[in-house]
Amino acid sequence: MNGMHRWKCAVSSLLTTLLPVAVATAMSPGGFNAAAAQPYPSKLIRVICPLSSGSPIDVTARLVTTEMANRLGTPVIVENRPGGGATIGVNEFARAAPDGHTLLCGAIGDAFASKVVGQDPARDFVPVATVARLSWVLVVRPGLPITSVKQLIDHAKANPGKLNWGFGQGTAPHMFGEMFKTAAGIDVANIPYKSGAQAVPDMLGGRIHLNFGVTANFLPLIQDGKLRALAVTSEKPSALSPDVPPVAATVPGYEMVSMTGMWARAEASSRMAKPKVSCSRS
Repeated sequence: MNGMHRWKCAVSSLLTTLLPVAVATAMSPGGFNAAAAQPYPSKLIRVICPLSSGSPIDVTARLVTTEMANRLGTPVIVENRPGGGATIGVNEFARAAPDGHTLLCGAIGDAFASKVVGQDPARDFVPVATVARLSWVLVVRPGLPITSVKQLIDHAKANPGKLNWGFGQGTAPHMFGEMFKTAAGIDVANIPYKSGAQAVPDMLGGRIHLNFGVTANFLPLIQDGKLRALAVTSEKPSALSPDVPPVAATVPGYEMVSMTGMWARAEASSRMAKPKVSCSRS
């Protein structure tokens, strides 16, 4: 299944679920008044991205919303609300009217790990579509004498605290890196950023030694020799970089993948329709 078809398939699943939610919410006794019970959508749709522009989830959101706008015939915009480990964006979503015109695009960790004022994400947020399954890659800057995960671990153990890595605070790479340090038994200094995308220029400038990033995003930099790929976090090599081995080949049991989804508010969850479109992960 090609990439564009996967996006269209994900959007079909999203809309099949979302439209009944919006209508049910508008017509429910505890929802909006009769005037609000209009065909969906009745106005511009906002999709909150809790990370900065250029981040993997931002790119995902913009691909999906372009197709949504085409299908619905109404503007669909992405609003970036980065900061606080996705908490700022998730709270913006939680404060919006629960009418289906404000959605959240984020990873499972973004939606459930954030501190949401006055709400329980597990109860009040409803996942309406999976839109991406992301492959991640561990990279180092080329100036380091490191070409494999084993060499990285050996170097870090011989120089505790001398290497550093950059990440968006509270994001998937933050978790991936902490799990890697624990599994490998190494001491690497943390350099947190508001968003992981902000760490990339510092890495290219030589101030950051290693990073975890989405394979598709880092691939041009890897191909240009600006970053060196050591391993992918998935169980098997990525189709995008088949020559890059998994971390698990050196650190047994290490496997990290990230799912990105679209979320709606759950006020009408009991009336939600089941998605009728299934999408292949390939």
